[in-house]
Amino acid sequence: MSYTLGSLPSSQPPRPDMDVLVLGAGIIGVSVALHLQKRGKSVLLVDRRAPGEETSYGNAGLIERASVVPYGFPREIRTLLKYATNRSADVRFRWTFLPKILPWLARFWLESSSRRLRRAASDMLPLIERSVIEHTALMAEAGIEHRARRGGWMEAYRSEKAFTAAKQAARALDEYGLRYDLLGPQELAAREPHLAGEFAGAVHWLDPATVADPGGLVTDYAALFERRGGTVIRGNAAELKQSGDGWSLVAGGRRIVAREAVVALGPWSDTVYKPLGYRIPLAVKRGYHVHIEPAGDAVLNHPIVDVERGYLLAPMTRGIRLTTGIEFADRDDAASPVQIDQTEPHARAIFPLGRRVEQTPWMGARPCLPDMRPIIGPAPRHKGLWFAFGHNHHGLTLGPATGRLLAEMMTGETPFADPAPFTMSRFG
Repeated sequence: MSYTLGSLPSSQPPRPDMDVLVLGAGIIGVSVALHLQKRGKSVLLVDRRAPGEETSYGNAGLIERASVVPYGFPREIRTLLKYATNRSADVRFRWTFLPKILPWLARFWLESSSRRLRRAASDMLPLIERSVIEHTALMAEAGIEHRARRGGWMEAYRSEKAFTAAKQAARALDEYGLRYDLLGPQELAAREPHLAGEFAGAVHWLDPATVADPGGLVTDYAALFERRGGTVIRGNAAELKQSGDGWSLVAGGRRIVAREAVVALGPWSDTVYKPLGYRIPLAVKRGYHVHIEPAGDAVLNHPIVDVERGYLLAPMTRGIRLTTGIEFADRDDAASPVQIDQTEPHARAIFPLGRRVEQTPWMGARPCLPDMRPIIGPAPRHKGLWFAFGHNHHGLTLGPATGRLLAEMMTGETPFADPAPFTMSRFG
């Protein structure tokens, strides 16, 4: 699909070149672009980098159908003390950042009460339930069904006490109809023969799908968008301007005008909404990963979390990906991969690992809102502006479902899920 962009004289009112500008070429933006395109909209996808090279690149590759309860603020005193003193690889604070993040943490703690957490789970469930289904549909359209692995993932526990608690927690989710196996040491060894025998047991979640190259998956989805006539262009989303009844942006040396715009910039969404006067409690949780070659003929069959040591190992195209927990720090601070250094010795003790594939760990930022729901819907004070960000660790999981929901809202279809829990108005 071709357009004549920015060809009108500046004295004339700008006439839209297309229907929608989608800002952000991660999994959320690409999914929104695809679903709008399927509904007959002309779409331009804009990002400063190529599709899938930012937050969408660095994750565990989980399409997390089993995560029906959001990740809430812990309430156990022992856990809180461990986190507060930086004695856990799960969570790490930059002390200089703590005063800035404290109001957000206080609201997160409030939203994590058992009653509010259950409400958040209920609100998120329609998206979670569609997560694998919507990915499967897009993969089929893109001809990349082979990217989805259907073996699920595992949570492994070192102590009997922790494993007993995990079994109880899994059974508490039976109302959601999730499939899982409770594995003792022998069953775990049968499914992961090269894993060292240091675990009391594991919960094997069977419903999720996994992918071995999350960034590559986004690239494939973007290629489908382009094959269908869409355009991907490099540009600075922060330069978005309201232009008459539409929205304009200078990208690739051209002025582009569209009737509507979608902000799907993940942790950089504030570069657009703040200048427009919106105050949204968007926080960033940073995370790290590094790829390590498996030693000899060792094979890891499933992503596996070493729960008590706070890291995940996932078989990826580039090797075994070691991913960390979260780091609270300013989004743009220099990287400090302390959690990688903390967890790598534990990982090497449970699985045969060789040399690092890349010496410098990758760092990314996860956009999070304190009530554990994304923003999906219209900007209340700006006609034709839409938001889709803040997916709280589940961007890869919820990308296609989010794209469908927002596209249905934008085109006047009956949404497959109630969009009310995701409205911006909940933040005033």
